[in-house]
Amino acid sequence: MQSVTVSRRIDAPPERVRTAMDDLEAFMLAAGFTEVTVDGDEMHLENQVGLATVTLDLRVVDTDADLAYEQADGFFETMDTEYRVKAVGDGASEVTATTDFALDVALVGQILDATVIKRQRRHELEQQFDWLEDELTE
Repeated sequence: MQSVTVSRRIDAPPERVRTAMDDLEAFMLAAGFTEVTVDGDEMHLENQVGLATVTLDLRVVDTDADLAYEQADGFFETMDTEYRVKAVGDGASEVTATTDFALDVALVGQILDATVIKRQRRHELEQQFDWLEDELTE
């Protein structure tokens, strides 16, 4: 199992951060995915990673996290992501996102490896946090 964790302080209270993240389509598009379709708790994402087009079907799951989803269908053996928002004083929040994944080696092979996926995922999470900052601190 591989893991990627990114945290950032956002100068907005946790309630506003959570509300922004609830707009799943905008929040997922902010990660840089080329296609995002949201239907209730189901999401379909497409993205270009290196030479490969990655297609994922995700579903929002109920956990103690502020937002959590897991792969319903895609090229990972397993993949889940959780976002946690906590107050850090002065009306600000710290947002932490963690993605845990295992690659299905038979499908991924030489094109993608865990290092490429980790780098790509870290970039996607950073872009989402950039979007939160832009949306909430204007």
